[in-house]
Order: sequence, then C-alpha cells, then structure tokens
Amino acid sequence: MTAQHVTQGKAALLFRRGIILLLAGLLIFYHTYTLFDLYLGTGTSVHTKYEYVQSTLRVGITLSLLLVVFGSRRALWGMWTAITGLIVTHYWAHFGNLPVDFTQGRHPLSYLKGFIIPTIITLAFYSSNHSTDSKTKA
Repeated sequence: MTAQHVTQGKAALLFRRGIILLLAGLLIFYHTYTLFDLYLGTGTSVHTKYEYVQSTLRVGITLSLLLVVFGSRRALWGMWTAITGLIVTHYWAHFGNLPVDFTQGRHPLSYLKGFIIPTIITLAFYSSNHSTDSKTKA
C-alpha cells in the first residue's frame, strides 16, 4: 500500500468521523435544547405523561449519542431504540388526538423523517470502523 492510499484512507476516515460528530452534535443540541425549554423555559410547570415519556426518550437519545461520538458500538442500539420510541410517541400523539400542536396538518408518514440522521450516523460509524478493522488485520 502506498503512502497516497494511506493518506486517502485517513482523510476518508476523518471525514466519516466528522460526519458522525456533526450530526450527533446537532441531535444532542436539539434534544438538550428541547428538554431545557420544556423544563426551564417559559412553559407550564405542569407536565403530562406524554411529556415525561418523551423527555425520558430524549435523555436516552442524548446519552447514547454521546457514547456513539466516543466510539461505542453498543450505543447505536440505544440510539435506535430511543429514536424509535420517540417516533412511536409522535404516532401516539397523532392518532391519539393528544392536545399537541405539531400534529396539525402533518401526514402520518412525515414522522419517519426522524430516521434519516440516525441512518447516516450508523452508516458512517460502521464504515469508519470497518476501514479501521481492515487496517489492523492487514
């Protein structure tokens, strides 16, 4: 393997890890801000069961993404579980006629957009780990 191939491989690895850091950071910021706004913002002090369930899932998403950023493969399972749970709660609100604003005028399939960023993170994570694993075996 030439030095040029090694340099290109390192650049591709850094790019994939940068994608993970950027997208995970975006989701961590979003979910942390949402929790902050719900509990410390200008909202009411009385919260519903729905908000507590969503808050728990948001904390799970945030913690699992922090672990993903640090390279934990098992944390991907936690991320997927928590994000799937959050999307399920969106369907709960949509079809359960809960008094929330975000369901107004939305198509039920629109909630599946929540799987786009986790899919990119997972693909980048496994492709960066695969290239690292293949270099250590050679």
